[in-house]
Amino acid sequence: MRSDRFEATYLIETPLDPAKVAEVMAGEQSCGTFTRVHGETDDLRARARAVVERVEELEPAASPSLPNTWLERQKRPGPWRRARVAISFPTGNVGANLPTLAATVAGNLFDLGEVTGLRLDSVRLPAAYRKGFDAPRHGVAGTRRLTGVERGALVGSIIKPNLGLSAEETGELVGTLCAAGLDFIKDDEICADPIHAPLAQRVPAVMDRVRRHQDRTGKHVMVAFNISDETDAMRRHADLVEREGGSCVMVSLNWCGFSAVQTLRRHSGLVLHGHRNGFGALSRHPSLGIGFDAYQTLWRLAGVDHMHVHGLQGKFAQPDAEVIDGAKSCLAPLAEGCDDAVMPAFSSGQWAGTVPVTWDAVGTDDLLFMSGGGIMAHPDGPAAGVTSIRQAWAAVREGVALPDAAATRPELKRALEFFGAAK
Repeated sequence: MRSDRFEATYLIETPLDPAKVAEVMAGEQSCGTFTRVHGETDDLRARARAVVERVEELEPAASPSLPNTWLERQKRPGPWRRARVAISFPTGNVGANLPTLAATVAGNLFDLGEVTGLRLDSVRLPAAYRKGFDAPRHGVAGTRRLTGVERGALVGSIIKPNLGLSAEETGELVGTLCAAGLDFIKDDEICADPIHAPLAQRVPAVMDRVRRHQDRTGKHVMVAFNISDETDAMRRHADLVEREGGSCVMVSLNWCGFSAVQTLRRHSGLVLHGHRNGFGALSRHPSLGIGFDAYQTLWRLAGVDHMHVHGLQGKFAQPDAEVIDGAKSCLAPLAEGCDDAVMPAFSSGQWAGTVPVTWDAVGTDDLLFMSGGGIMAHPDGPAAGVTSIRQAWAAVREGVALPDAAATRPELKRALEFFGAAK
């Protein structure tokens, strides 16, 4: 890859020649429009125009993914040709400007009349260009250091019920979860600053229990407070978490936006836990929207430390392969020589029984393994739920099948009996 260009790959669907559509895309997203304009000299085009690097035609689609009035006016019916297209852009067109980078690789392209489907698959950056953006301040190593977990998956849970608990009730529950042996606890994404449990009360109530647990055991449990809000409020709430001795805040990435998260990154030294809720609206159709690889690349440039990837065999619609690829993407450097891995956060329907498939797929325990019901609903209580998950991780590292490990581990045995029967 050239040091002065970044590259985006797309899946396109069109009744036209894909190579010509790719040229339209390159022009639209750099110095051109549908026709050459005054002042668009050859020299300017050489400096600023995006370049089509590759076009690989794929099997056609049986039907268009989207209606398209522009094509109807052109009287252009199918066949609906599909192609994978790579386009490179001069880094000088954008600079280290994340919102404009996003507008370049994922802007008006989605509205082009030439396509009935378009999906941004990946964004690749040269190392020097990547270093102009924010990086995770803590990432995998920093999260391990702050929680005192030198090896093994970090075991976490989510505060449930999602909403309705008072600040004091939330603090009591966090005290129980700390005592259960968790490494990590997070708010639900729909609980940020509710009237019945405002952050001004909830943070002190929760951190009181976290500090007491740390005083008793020496163990700091990381709590990701959901501070999603407008930018100034997020800064105030991050300061409150820091004053109370907390180590992490959570942000709903899609709704707070790139610039707000960048501002928060530069303002606070806390771990940033990036929640991707709403990503399904961008990604679920295989021919439309934005794939997770491109999505996580853009958000890592905002400096997040953790990224949600959902869970294997979980409750959501994504295939396991997408979850696996997402986790591997989070752990890979964004550019050669960069130490910028972020910790993938597995959640949704996770319990001891989903540990083997996670280990087999990802091949590492540099991850957050979060379980709500798999811990809270364990028939012998939350502590047994946490223990059953740790026992499962120990078993897979030793190469022992869970049923065999359960013979001498009663918490794991109970989890397999209870949750396994519920599957």
